[in-house]
Amino acid sequence: MKGVLLILCVLMVLGGCATGGNVTRPDTGVVQSEKPGDDYIIGSGDILDISLWKDEAMTKQVTVLTDGNVVFPLIGEVQAAGRTIAEVKQDMIERLKEYVPEPVLNVDVKQVNSMIVYVTGRVTTPGRYPVNTRVTVLQALSIAGGVNVFAKRNKIKIFRQEGNTTITYPFNYDQVVDGVNLQQNIVLKRGDVIVVP
Repeated sequence: MKGVLLILCVLMVLGGCATGGNVTRPDTGVVQSEKPGDDYIIGSGDILDISLWKDEAMTKQVTVLTDGNVVFPLIGEVQAAGRTIAEVKQDMIERLKEYVPEPVLNVDVKQVNSMIVYVTGRVTTPGRYPVNTRVTVLQALSIAGGVNVFAKRNKIKIFRQEGNTTITYPFNYDQVVDGVNLQQNIVLKRGDVIVVP
């Protein structure tokens, strides 16, 4: 049984799992892939590639600072954290119009560094884990070395901050591993905390 569980965890870490015809489906609003789309919400620490067409001096790789800003020639500081790529791009285009007629600007996320989840409690290696792709609860537990023998596997909780509210999601490890109630195996969002009692 332990061998089957290990294989299951490895398969899920490598890119998804189908059990008994049920496929784990991620929710939305998270990093979708290694190259996030225009709806990706930028966070502090992310590295952005910003380029103005036909102007090498206006091609920069910038890191989103802890205050959420990036600095770009001509227009100075631009608020990036907490906004989508599309919103930042549109804001920069509007501000560049004062200096460049009809600017053609490209904004891409070169590296996702702000997607951090936390796993604490009775796991092999509790801690803070940066991830750069979609990660489910089961995958995060696997990254943390798995639950230990003293863990209350049916009482795991995920804590998510939404504005001023903390939302709690229950997670029953044994059910998910057995392919039951797979909707519990949610895709994690930036800042989620998994607690294994």
